[in-house]
Amino acid sequence: MNRKWMVFVSSLAIAGCSADKLGMTTSGTQPDGVQGAAIHGRVHGGNNPITGASVYLYAVSTSGYGVASTPLLTNPVTTDSNGNFSITGDYMCPSATSQVYIYTNGGNPGLATNTNNTAAGLMAGLGSCSALLAAGASFPIIVVNEVSTVATAYALAGYATSSTSISSSNTSLAATGVANAFNAIANLESGGVALSTTPAGNGIAPQATINTLANILAACINTTEPSSPACSTLFSNALAGGTTGAQPTDTATAAINIAHNPIAEVANLFALQSGTAPFLPDLGGVPNDFTISIVINGGAGSEFGFPEYVAIDAAGDVWVTNGQAYCCINGVVNEYGNSGALLNSIGYYGFGMTYPKGIAIDASGNAWTANLGGTISKLSPSGTILNPTSLSGSGWTAGGLTSGYGIAIDASGNVWAGDAGGGSVNSPYDNGHGTSLVELSSSGTVKSGASGFTGGGINGPLGVAVDTAGNIWTANSGNWTISEFNGSTGAAISPSGGYTGGGLNDPYGIIVDNGPLIWTANENNSSWSLFSDTGSAYSGSSGYSGDGVTNPFSIALDGSTALWIASSNGTLQEFNAAGTLVSGPKGFADGYTNGFVGLAIDGSGNVWTVRPNGINGTSYGSITEFVGAATPIVTPMVANLMAPYGSQSVNEP
Repeated sequence: MNRKWMVFVSSLAIAGCSADKLGMTTSGTQPDGVQGAAIHGRVHGGNNPITGASVYLYAVSTSGYGVASTPLLTNPVTTDSNGNFSITGDYMCPSATSQVYIYTNGGNPGLATNTNNTAAGLMAGLGSCSALLAAGASFPIIVVNEVSTVATAYALAGYATSSTSISSSNTSLAATGVANAFNAIANLESGGVALSTTPAGNGIAPQATINTLANILAACINTTEPSSPACSTLFSNALAGGTTGAQPTDTATAAINIAHNPIAEVANLFALQSGTAPFLPDLGGVPNDFTISIVINGGAGSEFGFPEYVAIDAAGDVWVTNGQAYCCINGVVNEYGNSGALLNSIGYYGFGMTYPKGIAIDASGNAWTANLGGTISKLSPSGTILNPTSLSGSGWTAGGLTSGYGIAIDASGNVWAGDAGGGSVNSPYDNGHGTSLVELSSSGTVKSGASGFTGGGINGPLGVAVDTAGNIWTANSGNWTISEFNGSTGAAISPSGGYTGGGLNDPYGIIVDNGPLIWTANENNSSWSLFSDTGSAYSGSSGYSGDGVTNPFSIALDGSTALWIASSNGTLQEFNAAGTLVSGPKGFADGYTNGFVGLAIDGSGNVWTVRPNGINGTSYGSITEFVGAATPIVTPMVANLMAPYGSQSVNEP
């Protein structure tokens, strides 16, 4: 496809006290240092210890994106004849919260005497210096091998450009994103062994994919030098830009490049595995892509009956609306930690939360849901229902809302929801489309009057978004248009027939980028549309289509304004900021064909998708986390509209 769109980038002013609630203040002056803990480990290449490898200890830099990691050792230590090493604590961490990792280079993986394969680069994530100190002598022996390298490369991909350049900005949100990224490693490997189930017990980890990637690295590591055929093939097929850019010079950077470009040269990389691959089980054939995804599986008693939409809070926790939970026929909201562990046993429910659909997180960490039952609910960060309550319960009703669906929050904390119409849980407008937009203050006061804001072509609004000017946009399924409203007055800006064209065809999801440009996901004709902020269509009469996009419901942007689309055939599509397809003609996939609905990106660069229908013949839903697949983004979404951000609709933390 030959299409491009413009991305406008503005500088960010670091100012404003409102950021404190979101954890976005910049860190103060770093302390002189924190004494490091002793670390012991061993380095293996495949099944063999690596002798004479140089072992380095790095902290993730907080000096900005794309800069070198912070070295913590004056000189590296060296592995012994069994691959063992010890770092005795003679180093200083920049701070107690500094996230640190091991990097090893070179050594002899059991080959001829004097072999030193400098292409052999391996990594293992350790976590924070404070955690190392707290564990003391009980901290486990660190196994540094190809599996630990793959897990670390993917988990930290959102912040990594090479094995020795992993960095972030100096903000609290970035610190949270990096810490969560390190925590994700434990979902993928333990002691150098790829996991099949996450430690929380509710996630299916991609053991065979991790082992296959580890075997690909092992083919190079277990050779004598960087110019060996295996290393040359690996490096020429793991370029920084996928099929373009610089070649890596070590296997750890190659793993990072593959994580950044999981669709590039898949067959050539797969062919590097030897007939006696050291890590099993591995993939039996060439995969669609080399994404690493964790499927968080619901089940009987999990209250995860029909999950649909998802939002991420400042801590990286994942909030999911669930329209048909086992405990509560009217639905619940489930909250998961960033590692995928369920934080509420049966979900948050009741008090007017009837069939929750859209969900948004405000600046104080409260979760707001738009409910098909015609109400809006507010939950505290701990899940307490905050809207008007009684024994019978009732959510906030506003502006004649009959069937809530899409919801968004503006920079002033006002809550905006579209009235989809009146219908059943699965068909929100069986009884006609709603024609209003409702507004509540952060305390629940109705600001949109008895009938809501009307006009501007609004008709069956299923998606709601806010731009940097504070204007409100809706995707209208009733008449296949988009509408724009003044966020201060509620007056319609779009004409009476709405903004039309651009291939709009039953639009569900809507999002605004840094142009500002407005994107929609069109469920009915498997397309997506692009409009200017004045309502001019850029996407042509049929919209953009193809590239594996199939009946999409949700659309998202990451911190580099790459566009992500969740398809109902169970695939995920990515287009970079220049409009180039990144995910390949079949999209990224997790191995299951049931369709995705909800979509969100977190501060670690993980992409979260939600499927309502069961996998493997089950009746309950699931969440898929594509680990490190995207550029990290500021969460919650409203934080992008507030100081120290606010000049862009999406930002890196």
